[in-house]
Amino acid sequence: MKKGFFVAALVAALAATAAAFGGNAPARSGPTAAAGPDTALIRCGRTRTIGVAAPVTGPAASIGAQQARWARFFVTRYNRAYRNKKLRVIVGDTQLPDTAQAIQVAERFASNSAILGVVGPAGSQEVQVSTAPLKSGGLAFISGSATRTTLTTDRTRRGFFFRTVPNDDQQGPKVASHIRSVVRASRVVIIDSQNSYSTGLSDTVQRILSNASVNVRRESVNEETTTDFSSLIARIPSDTQVVYVPWQLAPKAQLFGQQLRAAGKTARLFGSDGLFDPDTFKIPGSLVSFFPIDLTDPVIRQYRAGPGGGESQLFGLPSYAATQVLAQAIDKSCANGNATRAEVRRNVASTVIPKANSLLGFTQKFVQRGTFPLGPGDMQRPADFGIYRISATGNYVRVA
Repeated sequence: MKKGFFVAALVAALAATAAAFGGNAPARSGPTAAAGPDTALIRCGRTRTIGVAAPVTGPAASIGAQQARWARFFVTRYNRAYRNKKLRVIVGDTQLPDTAQAIQVAERFASNSAILGVVGPAGSQEVQVSTAPLKSGGLAFISGSATRTTLTTDRTRRGFFFRTVPNDDQQGPKVASHIRSVVRASRVVIIDSQNSYSTGLSDTVQRILSNASVNVRRESVNEETTTDFSSLIARIPSDTQVVYVPWQLAPKAQLFGQQLRAAGKTARLFGSDGLFDPDTFKIPGSLVSFFPIDLTDPVIRQYRAGPGGGESQLFGLPSYAATQVLAQAIDKSCANGNATRAEVRRNVASTVIPKANSLLGFTQKFVQRGTFPLGPGDMQRPADFGIYRISATGNYVRVA
């Protein structure tokens, strides 16, 4: 009798608790006790939530803020187009190159049961350190800027990580070919910035140029903490024709370029995609490699007239493409009113954005079984890099 009383009381208490927390539940639900974050049903409702991981403050804010704005710009256009479904963005500030902050953002996203997928992270090193928490949370993450080749080819992130930009083994050969065949440089200095993004590109370009009998000198610097590059500049031979700087912080590249010129050295700077920042990196005559984009797309003009404040801010454009892919995958996953993160991942992998709807200038489709240098999660060709030259007035002009 006493035992039966306690059992009945316990059942009643549990029922009361369930009513308190579930009777007025919002239009989404988190993982159930019987399911992990990968397979837990999430009620889509009218509003679906995505995370955006970008360095919106800190040393790389000039590019990270662009990525967040372009992602939000897609969401604004999407929400205007549909009455019965909306997207909501939660931005996580990764503060590149602070990888500890990127890990914290990934952990928060993974534990937020409303988030269906993630746009970002931005830097290759951020992707590397964020992989474990994002995978444990079952989240698809689509970067609009992480280019390190092994992020897809080592298969560690297969089915979880995707990117809407080419990888370094597509960028590196394009840079090396331009230096050797167009600039016709025979004396080159490569300066890496001591992170996985920079060293990967540096290694590729150095290997190709060295194999072509180009005289290559390798240097290294911490771009984040260095403000006086004089000792580095002193080690650059006066007859150097090209200095390749695959960095991520445009303000530091600008400072380095100014100090290089002040020292009387005229070598042409050649930056990687991380330095494509027309508002900051403006050393005349410099070259920059950058992602494929369709400069004629009217959406770019709309962005410039809206959140861009008169600027195109093209570095963030592939994050728009990443958000577009994620939104389409979520729509498909939510067709029956509920979705799992695993379902979203599968639909991201099979998403196709036709050329007519793509700001990248080609049909967006992910590789399923890659042949090096492409891996699962890379964009299929014709994704490739272009080369831009900085004019005397600071304009970026495509030259290859």
